[in-house]
Amino acid sequence: MAAYYNEFDPYAAQWLRNLIAAGHIAPGDVDERSIVDVQPDDLKGYTQCHFFAGIGGWSYALRLAGWTDDTAVWTGSCPCQPLSSAGKQKGHLDERHLWPAFLRLIAERRPAVVFGEQVAGADGLRWMSAVRSDLEGDRYACGIASVPGFIAGSPQQRQRLYWVASANSTGRNRLEEPHKQQEAGHETPRRDNVDGCGRSFWAAAVPMEGADHTRRLLAPGIKLLADGLSEGMGELRSYGNAIIPQVGAEFIGAYMEIAA
Repeated sequence: MAAYYNEFDPYAAQWLRNLIAAGHIAPGDVDERSIVDVQPDDLKGYTQCHFFAGIGGWSYALRLAGWTDDTAVWTGSCPCQPLSSAGKQKGHLDERHLWPAFLRLIAERRPAVVFGEQVAGADGLRWMSAVRSDLEGDRYACGIASVPGFIAGSPQQRQRLYWVASANSTGRNRLEEPHKQQEAGHETPRRDNVDGCGRSFWAAAVPMEGADHTRRLLAPGIKLLADGLSEGMGELRSYGNAIIPQVGAEFIGAYMEIAA
């Protein structure tokens, strides 16, 4: 009942192996190939498959939510750089737009449940609309929620679209459209964001605005690099690409409640 981790970045891949050895995430194998080169038959025998695995945030989130290592699931946070405001925003023309490769594996292996995450904002919403159409066209019910990082005590807003696709559902498990949530950017999160989940994604805390006009609960805990020095870039990049496991656990827990 081993887990499969697919991670292209060697630094993050070794981090995954260290976390597996320490028992922090589900035991399994780390594959450093590009997802483009992964074939459906390569995934036979694995209970869990984590694509774009980064530093194992989804596996850790599953454990936090009470999802056992021997319960089948797939996860994948496709690269956000093609859509992120911090990137070049080439979208589908960017070589890092790897959803088609992920969809190919989903369509062939048909996992019962797939969790994913993507940047919020206009480009992320357009991406999510196309992904949802693809999944529903392949007979998956898809649910989406726009969730900020500070609901789990993160020192940043880090608004993200969390989604789940279920092959065991019928009809459209439609959640409220994410763009209706926090359109003003800094409003208190709506507590009715998820229709019928039975669990609120939202914490009572409202982020505080600091002297630099950045809204956060706490000062960031990651030390930034000195200008001109490359030391620590792998670590900072890995952190930056990771999900917040505690937020992912809230989303997973909500799905577990409605799927029970």
